[in-house]
Amino acid sequence: MALVEVSGFKPYSELRGQIFPTKQTHLVDRTSHYSFGTKTQEFAVPLGVEPSGFLKSCRNDGGVNIDLNHGTTTLAFKFRHGVIVAVDSRASAGRYLASNDVNKVIEINPYLLGTMSGSAADCQYWERLLAKECRLYRLRNNQRISVAAASKLLSNMMLGYRGMGLSMGSMICGWDKEGPGLYYVDDNGTRLSGRMFSTGCGNSYAYGVVDSGYKEDMTVEEAYELGRRGIAHATHRDAYSGGVVNSEFYVCLVFLFKALFLASLAARFRRQQCWFITRLVSLS
Repeated sequence: MALVEVSGFKPYSELRGQIFPTKQTHLVDRTSHYSFGTKTQEFAVPLGVEPSGFLKSCRNDGGVNIDLNHGTTTLAFKFRHGVIVAVDSRASAGRYLASNDVNKVIEINPYLLGTMSGSAADCQYWERLLAKECRLYRLRNNQRISVAAASKLLSNMMLGYRGMGLSMGSMICGWDKEGPGLYYVDDNGTRLSGRMFSTGCGNSYAYGVVDSGYKEDMTVEEAYELGRRGIAHATHRDAYSGGVVNSEFYVCLVFLFKALFLASLAARFRRQQCWFITRLVSLS
């Protein structure tokens, strides 16, 4: 394949500490295929290191007493016109407030968004990796990946590292030819489809606000305000959530594209009609 030859991709890893067997065959364009580097498709870890055991040793029972708690609130829901995504902007490390200006919405491509909840490093790494795989899918198949397929790719990535200490609860949101899509994926490989999800330690407060005001036939302004209020109330009640409310609106543009297409056809017809009339006048 030309893309493989140009990139110098190697089907088997030469790195020490590889997780997959050396002679394992990987099939491309399958939901189980993903790559972690430019030239390898394995994720290398040092020999003799078990991440889950190391993390347990850092807690109170291990004698180190490092607080590894995370805090955030993210919210997403579907309605008639598209998908609303709203998040806070606080990054906390235990009792320490790391930042109040974190962007917890990751753009996978112009049609897909991912949210961050859990470990910022894990969420950013795996969703950037997902963005790479979505781009490769577009190059291989000459079409955009669907929201369902993108969430399935991320879920399969997480399944391979279940129990290894990853911390991620992400929502994959966007739209495709089926309309708006919303999926929840966590570090255990769990993948759920639904109309509304909220993650993070402030999710119960966000659910309380959104459940009370959610309607399928909301207008864009009503949905935007509902998402903003959900995160604002969660940041007020939850000590680990805060900063500012960042919200994104991904509207299902199928009907808009149809309207623009029909409008362009009408304008084209009018131009041709004017040209035809002008031509007749000049001939006469």
